[in-house]
Amino acid sequence: MKKIIALLLALVMVLGLVACASSTTETKEPETTETPAPAETETEAPAEEPAETPAEEPAEEPAADNAPVKVALITDVGTIDDESFNQATWQGVEEYCTANGVEYNYYQPVEGSDDARMSSIITAVGDGYNVIVMPGFLFGAILGQAQDLFPEVYFIAIDVSEGDLGGATVASNTVCVTFAEEQAGYLAGYAVVKDGYTRLGFLGGIAVPAVIRYGYGFIQGAEAAAAELNTEVEIKYTYGGTFSTDPAVTAKMEGWYADGTEIVFACGGGIYGSALEAALQYNGMLVGVDVDQHYIGEAENYAYNPFVTSAMKGLQQTTVDILADLFNGEFGKYGGKVMNMSLTEGDYVGLPTAEASWCFQSFTMDEYQAVVDAIKAGSVVVSNDTENLPETSFVTVNVIE
Repeated sequence: MKKIIALLLALVMVLGLVACASSTTETKEPETTETPAPAETETEAPAEEPAETPAEEPAEEPAADNAPVKVALITDVGTIDDESFNQATWQGVEEYCTANGVEYNYYQPVEGSDDARMSSIITAVGDGYNVIVMPGFLFGAILGQAQDLFPEVYFIAIDVSEGDLGGATVASNTVCVTFAEEQAGYLAGYAVVKDGYTRLGFLGGIAVPAVIRYGYGFIQGAEAAAAELNTEVEIKYTYGGTFSTDPAVTAKMEGWYADGTEIVFACGGGIYGSALEAALQYNGMLVGVDVDQHYIGEAENYAYNPFVTSAMKGLQQTTVDILADLFNGEFGKYGGKVMNMSLTEGDYVGLPTAEASWCFQSFTMDEYQAVVDAIKAGSVVVSNDTENLPETSFVTVNVIE
């Protein structure tokens, strides 16, 4: 481990980013339970040492038996309050660590680059965190390097697929988790058409595989429902090129709603803000993504809550489950694997079923459960193809650049 840290100190001097990358909130330490004791007494973080100075032991180095000690989350391009995948994963870290007396923290890279993300990982490890949770496909580019440089650190990469790894092989100290977004998108598209909506919109953030799977699943679900109802449905389809609210995207959404679009599936982190702003001007409706976004409409003093439903994936619960197994010595079931969480494995994707969040007018819970059961049983198969737009007969898809 000393040799690894010495190597990284030289790397830090080249990158020149570590001093900035440690900008985080204060460390989240449970007040009512004692945090696990580190293997070494705390010394200065290795990031503060000059490269030519012999490296000291890192602060709170992982225990000799490779036991997990502290958990750090490194954010993607978003923040821990992005009301989407970063926030949901962070809530999973909070839930497990608070309940079990484990020290935890998060690090937000100073910019959206591979160097900045690697710098944040180096800083977190230097601060004694030997469990690193990384939500977002962008971590795939550096994951192979990070897992090899820190073989005693556990890496939990959420929403990182095999295709994101750039040819790297997942090591035994790493797990990559993906979700069947196409199934969640299918359920949303099916539900809104069954509920009577015929003029739909899909607003994706950046056209990465997870977002495409949501969108193509949405089309497939809308097609299935339209066929059952023998009705024609229109879907306007676009990508905003960002995971944030953007004035140009807002203007495009205003045009859609003004032209008669009834409901938009806003899929891509903070980009939902553009669709939300436009919807409220035209009494339009929304489908949220990743988490149950109904609470956003409840929290604000809007004239109405525009979120009809949300296409969700179990980011928070999956994070809790993996951390629990890791701290119980059962990481072997994950290490070295790329795991896809779908309805076949459990309720890892779906729509919110809480009474407050069920805002359909005619689509029933029984109808929803029937289609969920059909997907689980394999009688309904949702394609995860991201290369070809789904073929449709009852749905007209207008792709808009």
